[in-house]
Amino acid sequence: MLGSHYILLFKLPAMPASLCLIIATFLWGSSFIALKYAIAIYDPALVIFLRMLTTLVLSLCLWRYVIRFEYLKGDWKYLLGMSLAEPCLYFLFEGHAMEYTSASQAGVIVSCLPIIVALLAFLMLKEYISKAIVVGFTLCIGGSILLTLLSPNSEQAPNPLLGNFLELMAMVCAAFYTVSIKHLANRYSPITLIALQGISGSLFFAPFLFFIDLPSENQHDLTALMSILYLGSCVTLGGYGMYNYAISKVSVLTAAAYSNLIPIFTLILSAIILGEVLNVWQWLSIFVVFIGVMISQRHQELVVDIPLSESGEDINADTTLSGISSAETNSLKSVPAASESKG
Repeated sequence: MLGSHYILLFKLPAMPASLCLIIATFLWGSSFIALKYAIAIYDPALVIFLRMLTTLVLSLCLWRYVIRFEYLKGDWKYLLGMSLAEPCLYFLFEGHAMEYTSASQAGVIVSCLPIIVALLAFLMLKEYISKAIVVGFTLCIGGSILLTLLSPNSEQAPNPLLGNFLELMAMVCAAFYTVSIKHLANRYSPITLIALQGISGSLFFAPFLFFIDLPSENQHDLTALMSILYLGSCVTLGGYGMYNYAISKVSVLTAAAYSNLIPIFTLILSAIILGEVLNVWQWLSIFVVFIGVMISQRHQELVVDIPLSESGEDINADTTLSGISSAETNSLKSVPAASESKG
């Protein structure tokens, strides 16, 4: 098993970043299903603690790769912020969100992640933000609100209003994590950052165990325990390893855009495994969210359509505004030109 993780995490140069992102989003999409099984038996705090402890133990088995990093002055702020945002607050919000909303609804809320990442990238990295991002953000949030208000209470979603709000807060944490990872990924191996998540998550959630009722020996469930093991190994170690590697190769917004696949995988898996069925109004809300996401992707088009700089040199089609500061953008003056060509 460790050998397979070695291949996934340390010989990834042979794998395209896009494939890594697809695998990561599939694993994250499946995590909602595993969480539903786990928290049906165990308290969310216990589930998340065991998940992070599993990740930590597996990371320690790969210790010689954990210590491969290059620390620069000031990195502690990004490392601390990354750890606090995800796994600590993220899993706290998401773990409780799954108590109140369905896996499919939570997956749709994830569609807002690329737009939230774009806003944070603008605030933290001073990246260019287009009108398309603003319109897309408005539609995604509006669709999420519609999904919440139009979703009836059910066995899978006893309180969708609260559950979807908590899931949205989890997405804000995930967006902050993404922006922080982009700053660190070139100097820290994926397994180093994952190990830090395992340590911080285990320490953060350990005190919660004193305030919950721990299960007795006859209250354990094999499916729930296997779900926790899956979350700690495949989803956290595998999924985040893939994502952390890929984000060192592509822009923040490109990586975040792949999160649009998460609700698709979640909906498919929810229908197959949990037997969830969405009504017409829920599908309409989902449609509004995806329209918002599609509009927001025009922000990427404004980047890849840039043909030439003022010096006449070609700009690689893969270049994105995540690698161009606001000052450089103004000097190129290519983004406004692309905007005008789009009408």
